Parts: sequence; C-alpha cells; structure tokens
Amino acid sequence: LCESDSFYVPGVAPINFHRNDPVEIKAVKLTSSRTQLPYEYYSLPFCQPTKITYKAENLGEVLRGDRIVNTPFQVSMSVEKKCEVLCNFPNKPVTLTVEQSKLIAERIREDYYVHLIADNLPVATRLEFYSNREEEEKKKEKDVQFEHGYRLGFMDGNKFYLHNHLSFILYYHREDVEENQEPTYRVVRFEVIPQSIKLEDLKADEKGMCTLPEATGSAPQEIDPSKENQMLFTYSVHWEESDIKWASRWDTYLTMSDVQIHWFSIINSVVVVFFLSGILSMIIIRTLRKDIANYNKEDDIEDTMEESGWKLVHGDVFRPPQYPMILSSLLGSGIQLFCMILIVIFVAMLGMLSPSSRGALMTTACFLFMFMGVFGGFFAGRLYRTLKGHRWKKGAFCTATLYPGVVFGICFVLNCFIWGKHSSGAVPFPTMVALLCMWFGISLPLVYLGYYFGFRKQPYDNPVRTNQIPRQIPEQRWYMNKFVGILMAGILPFGAMFIELFFIFSAIWENQFYYLFGFLFLVFIILVVSCSQISIVMVYFQLCAEDYRWWWRTFLVSGGSAFYVLIYAIFYFVNKLDIVEFIPSLLYFGYTALMVLSFWLLTGTIGFYAAYMFVRKIYAAVKID
Repeated sequence: LCESDSFYVPGVAPINFHRNDPVEIKAVKLTSSRTQLPYEYYSLPFCQPTKITYKAENLGEVLRGDRIVNTPFQVSMSVEKKCEVLCNFPNKPVTLTVEQSKLIAERIREDYYVHLIADNLPVATRLEFYSNREEEEKKKEKDVQFEHGYRLGFMDGNKFYLHNHLSFILYYHREDVEENQEPTYRVVRFEVIPQSIKLEDLKADEKGMCTLPEATGSAPQEIDPSKENQMLFTYSVHWEESDIKWASRWDTYLTMSDVQIHWFSIINSVVVVFFLSGILSMIIIRTLRKDIANYNKEDDIEDTMEESGWKLVHGDVFRPPQYPMILSSLLGSGIQLFCMILIVIFVAMLGMLSPSSRGALMTTACFLFMFMGVFGGFFAGRLYRTLKGHRWKKGAFCTATLYPGVVFGICFVLNCFIWGKHSSGAVPFPTMVALLCMWFGISLPLVYLGYYFGFRKQPYDNPVRTNQIPRQIPEQRWYMNKFVGILMAGILPFGAMFIELFFIFSAIWENQFYYLFGFLFLVFIILVVSCSQISIVMVYFQLCAEDYRWWWRTFLVSGGSAFYVLIYAIFYFVNKLDIVEFIPSLLYFGYTALMVLSFWLLTGTIGFYAAYMFVRKIYAAVKID
C-alpha cells in the first residue's frame, strides 16, 4: 500500500557506471532544525572546484532552499582512496580568516548539517545503538539508524571542532551483463563518517596524499573563533559491494519512522469513526423519521399548533446570510484546496512523487492549485447565485485573490526576514515574479472562467420558499455558543489524523522524508467522513433550537479541528523543537498560521457542503402548506 518498492518514476532512469568512471558528488545545502534556515554550501569557506556550476532547478527545489552545486571531490567507481587532500595545493594548509572562523563556529553551535548527493542519493551518517547494553558479547544486536547529511562539527565544553576529514563509504550493486562485456555498477548507498583531525596529525606529502593517524592518539581540529585557523580538508573513499537492488536503494532513507504506529492509529481512528457514524446515523435517522412523520400528520391540527423544532424555521432556513460574496469566495478556495490535496495525495500514493525526484511534490501542488481554480470558481459562482448575489465579476475577483492573497502576503513578509539572513531558503525575486505571473496569468482567468459558468448555471434549488419577514430567534442555551461548537466539533476529526500530523510536522521541521502517502490517503478519507458527520449533527441541533443562521456558523464550526491543529503546533514547538531565536520562531508560526488557515478552509468547506445537502434533504421531505 505505501512503499514504492520496485515501482519507479518514469524519467528517473538508473545510471550505469563502468570501473573508473567518475561519480560526481554534489552539495545540496546546509540545514539545521534549530534555526530552520537553509544555507548554500559555499556560504562557508569549503574547498571550491575551479569552476562552480549550479544545477538548473525546478520550482519545488527553489522553494525548499536547495542550491545544488558541484564539489571538488574526485570519486571514481570502485577505486579506493586512502586519504587525499581536497584543496588544490598538495600540502599547504587552508587558512581561515577570523571572520570565516567565527562563521564556522557559529554554524557548528547552531547544529548545522551538510547535505551532499552522489548519483542523486543523499548522504547519510550511520548511527549505531546497542539495543541491549548488558550482553556485550552479542555485538550483532546493533540497531542501525541513519541521519540525513553529516554534522558540520561538534562542541566540547566551549570549544568548537570542525569535521575536516570525510570518509565516504559508497556501496555499489554489480549488474548482470553478457560474458565478454565489462561489468557495470550502480550506486545504491552513500554513507559518510565525518572526523575531526588536527593539521599536525594529517601527515600530507607533496603529491597531496595524507596518512590518517591511529584512532586513539589523534587530536581533533579546533576552530578558534577569535583568531586565524590553519587546517587541511581531506577525504577518503571506500567502495563495498551490496545486494541492494537499484530500485530499492531509497528504502534505508525512508524506513526511518515506525510503520506500526501508523497502522495502529489508522485502525484506531477507523473504529472510532465507524462507531460514531453508526450512532449518529441511527440517532439522526430515527429522530428525523419521527419528526417527518409528526410534521406530515395533518389530522391532529390541535397538536401541531404548539409544535417546536426544525420545521418552524422552514420559512427562514434558506434566507441568504450576511456577506454572501466572502462566504462563497472562501468556499471556492476550499474546493480548490480539496481538489489539489486529493489529487496530490493520490498521485503520491501511486509512487509518482517519490523523494528521489526532489521538489516534485511542491511543484505539483503549486501547479495543481492554479489549475483547480476552475472548480473553485464554478462552485463559488453557483453558490453566490443561489445566495441572491448579482455582482459576479467582483465575486470572481474576490475568489481568485482572497485566500491566495493572504498566503502570498504572509510568505512575502517571512521571505523578507529570510532574505535578511542571507539564507538560501529565501525565494529569489525572479521566482517570486514567476509565481505572481502564474497566479494572475493562470489561476485568475481560470477562476473567472469557472465562476462565469457556475453563475450562469441554474442555482441550487431550495425546497422551501423564504418568508418576507425574518422570524425572531429565541434565546439560545450556553452550549449553542459558536466557540463551544468549535471545540466540540473539532475533537473527532483531529483525533482521527493526530498521529499522521506528528509525522508530517517532523517531515517539515526536522528534515525527514515523508512518504507514507497510502496512510495519508486513508486518513484524508476518514477526515472527510468525520467532518461531514459532525457538521450534520451540529446543524441539526442548531435548527432544532430554532436558530436558522447556519451558513457561516457551519463553515466556522466544521473547521474546528484547525483550532486543535494550532494548539498541537504550539505544543510541538515547545516540546519537540529547540528553536530559540526570533526569526526561526517567526518562520515556524508564520508557516503554521498558513497551515491552520488552509486546514480550516478545507474542513470548513467539507462540513458546509455536507450540511447544505442535509438541510435540503430534510426540508424536501416535509409537506409545507
């Protein structure tokens, strides 16, 4: 269901290497989950090749802050290197100025990781845990986990040490070839063991070779931020044969999280949802049957005189709400989001957006949101017409700009802060202009198109006529308050997707890969079902209390789970992340606000349409004189 084991993306073809072929190692970026600001590789004084070339990138990579660039590492297929000096001068040490030393010490303190790729595979650091400490003779019982990238350096007390020697371990898989041809190899894993070795201990000669000291006696390479530092950047390459097939070479990176928890949470939420939906449908169907039977009994005229309940508001239930244009615009954006998320999750579940094609997910989501403007516009236009609106051009403009405008505004403000930090996470100006052009050149016309057709279409038929004079609304009980409604309605959908949310958060904020889209698809369906049910129940109670102002209220109350997502995000920030500075916190809460807003639109829209269908159904079943 969820692993894409052997199913690979079209267009990502394996590269076959012969012996001695160069395997290019590129750098992606530096990241830290403490600052959330990615930096470009050469923002630090690493050794540079003679000519620096950047890879052309897709939209998703730019938005993620990847800047893929070549490095001077010389690696050839299945050729070992004991120890080699990286920078051009054979044994002249690199001198870092005071500024550079300060910068490196700062980045080490902020816990930065360096990300390299070889043949599109990201580098990983192996972390080994002894699962049972007592039985030391069982050396084989080691739990291996992988960390993305390698640490830039480490701190000991108040001293900073830089990892200046990298031992690359590359694994290849030998392909089957005809007898007389030379064998071909494919890279299937890329690991690194970073070490910090003092300049004096790396005995380098004129040819650029060096000897690694014995493991016990060597001192690490200290970076003193208050003065110039001298050091050598060195590396070694070791090749090993592996049984891993090329198609499953990503599995080590992906199976970092626990699949058991997912199944448990899914089964848990499915049981809860079915249980609740059973109860709800029984209650609603029984009470509705009773209600409708009562209301349709015409003989006992005396009894029906003091009737109460939802039939009484039949003349007002379809009275258009205040601000119909804004309501229909928000619902249009909700539909747009719903279609986008549904398609993205479905396509990703089929394995077409695997993490090996970097940035594909972001690019697809952006373009899909633009193109789904047709559907958003259509639904918004039709609803606006139903709510007796007549300024359709203004309504279409509102639909096309309200939600995207808020998103763009928040992103622009955050981007200014990231620019100020010179981080590669800042969206470059040309990309921003391109996004604006896409918004006004693709999305806006499509929304107008959809809106035009939706507005011209027959409006939704309401089964009962609306009275001239609005009815008085009786005094409401305390639990019919909007806020209480939001709190009650949000629990169920949030409970259904709570564990998946944890994994999505750690994918966004802690540089993990998220790939369990099969689970996500199930969770999404559960979310849709639970939102619809809750909103139907809430609207039923509201109409029974003879309060017919349900349009806006349903939209707000159904999005109640977004409130819980916000609280969860704050909890996650305090407990799981050690972000201390101002700008990273601002980024976290800015992006969280966007997520919560989008989630509110999504769930509110689902709930609103469910409630609207329900209200039309029950009033169609009652005979009204």
